[in-house]
Amino acid sequence: MTFSIMGSNSEATAEIKNAVFSNAHTQLLTECDDTDQLLADVVRVRPTAAIIILDANNLENQFDLIRQLAAESPQTTIITASRDASPSTILGGMRAGAHEFLQIPVIGGELQTVLERVSKLSAAGDTADKKNRRMIAVFSGKGGAGVSFLATNLAAAMNVHTLLADLNLQAGDAASFLGVEPRYSVADFVSNRARLDDALIKSLITTHSANLSLLAAPLETHESEEIEPQNVTEILHFLGRRFERIVLDLPHTFDPITVAALDLADDILLVMTLDIPGIRNTRRALKVFERLGYPRSKIHVVVNRWSKNIDVELQKVQAHLGEQFIGLVPNDYVKVMESINMGRPHVQSDPTSKITAEIKRIASALAADHDNPLSMQPQKKSLRGIFGRRNSTGPLDLAMTLAKT
Repeated sequence: MTFSIMGSNSEATAEIKNAVFSNAHTQLLTECDDTDQLLADVVRVRPTAAIIILDANNLENQFDLIRQLAAESPQTTIITASRDASPSTILGGMRAGAHEFLQIPVIGGELQTVLERVSKLSAAGDTADKKNRRMIAVFSGKGGAGVSFLATNLAAAMNVHTLLADLNLQAGDAASFLGVEPRYSVADFVSNRARLDDALIKSLITTHSANLSLLAAPLETHESEEIEPQNVTEILHFLGRRFERIVLDLPHTFDPITVAALDLADDILLVMTLDIPGIRNTRRALKVFERLGYPRSKIHVVVNRWSKNIDVELQKVQAHLGEQFIGLVPNDYVKVMESINMGRPHVQSDPTSKITAEIKRIASALAADHDNPLSMQPQKKSLRGIFGRRNSTGPLDLAMTLAKT
């Protein structure tokens, strides 16, 4: 659940913020001390709930704000908060249109009760919308695994309104994979986030085709220095309401901005190659995901540059990682480099290739059934053939080579 907060008392605001930050299922998007700014924030970022910290000397104006907010943003749950828990204060807010009241100091049990009710209120009107919208992070524990290639082609394979967000802020190059020259980047989103609306978004993103747009990485390296994790959280939340799919092209480091993006993702495609460094780094990434509290259903391992001649038994690798592969993208260096050099996604430049077929299968699986992981795995027929193969040099002994992983 996401929140916007308004309060003029810094101590009370800090207490509410700490309560929001302490809950793993809540996220603060915006904070302000001004009525007009709160109204603008709610329209702009569309939080699950707005928390208004009541001021005993300004109750009537704040009740007017609640009425206006309820009228202009009926999908937003309104919560009032105050040290004064008198009936007149609570009922005044409720009659103006507030849904819940939270007493300061915040008690954990009371906060949990309020959050549960807020969740039920928001779920009723938002379930269908959320079901049809997905944010997919493409990540690898090591460089050179083909993250940008897969992210670009996955985005191009979607048959719905999709945004490719290049969050490799230091060295992002998704624009060249699409053959476009962006005028604006995520840095411009950050500097203009207080006034983002549909018209400004349209001018800041780069259109590639009818269904695909790009949010480019900073055009100059120094521009990334001004971007904070909370900026990325706010922007992605904002864009998530306007695109059916967002594909995140991420760097291979667990920096704060990358983690903020991974936190928001509905699905994480963990890209690996079938070599010892690739397997080791994939296992390390899985351990980090576990420490971050991500459910296993959110993580999907994809093997890139797969070849039947690789001396690795897939079953042993899957057992070693504790994860089933959902995709095996074939290796074809020549065709892949041709598409990159042309600045055209491979799924468009070579629509009949095996690489294209597998990427489109992964894209369809992600869209089709998020509750049934088995539906996302490669077809059993092809896997049996793969598992049955043996190279003349013999399969790699994972027990020995990965013992130190």
